[in-house]
Amino acid sequence: MRGSVVPISALSAADRQAMHALLREHFEGVTSEQFEGDLSEKTAAVLLRDDMGRVCGFSTLLVYRSVATPAPVGVVCSGDTIVDLACRNSPALARTWIKAARDLVAGLACERNVWLLIVSGYRTYRFLPVFWREFVPRHDRSNSDDHALLQLLARERFADAFDPSSGIVRLPQPQRLRASLADVPSGRQTDPHVRHFLELNPGHTEGDELVCLCDLAEANLTPAGRRMLFGKDPERSE
Repeated sequence: MRGSVVPISALSAADRQAMHALLREHFEGVTSEQFEGDLSEKTAAVLLRDDMGRVCGFSTLLVYRSVATPAPVGVVCSGDTIVDLACRNSPALARTWIKAARDLVAGLACERNVWLLIVSGYRTYRFLPVFWREFVPRHDRSNSDDHALLQLLARERFADAFDPSSGIVRLPQPQRLRASLADVPSGRQTDPHVRHFLELNPGHTEGDELVCLCDLAEANLTPAGRRMLFGKDPERSE
């Protein structure tokens, strides 16, 4: 598997078709108009290809400078993201995404850079504790400053679709994970992160999206995140 970063304007028609087909395979409520509209406002796409060159996963990114915060904040807002079941064991998408997000937002020259994401599936939420030390919301601790920043950025990005009391975004035309993906396998609820996601987003099967935030600074990467970025954890000596 290999990952690549492609500006939205450089996506081929074949890539767009493959991305749309992949999304429709895994989500209900996906229309061509909605997909193209969402894609048109993004900055770049991270594509995962198999050995035959087939697109088997992707994530879209919007990179911008927030005007809602007192100090400049660079924001990476991720859009449609999906990986085909056959490709989920590959770290290529995660590795490419982390590097791309940090590189793209660094060009804004802000004092702080963050990842703002909305999540309707527990698998995506589980990405956070694997690769990032601190994020909100999480089950074992809270950060009032980051929660306040999340509220500011979510209002700026999602306007009235964001419910600040619950931290949920309800889009006018939600995309719902198909039942095979939305259902949580038996035993997964014992994972405290999965359980917390389900408690915060009980409407996830209907397309409700939980807003999450994490700092993109290198210091916030877990050892697994550092391996994604550097190939190994530079804090460990060989």
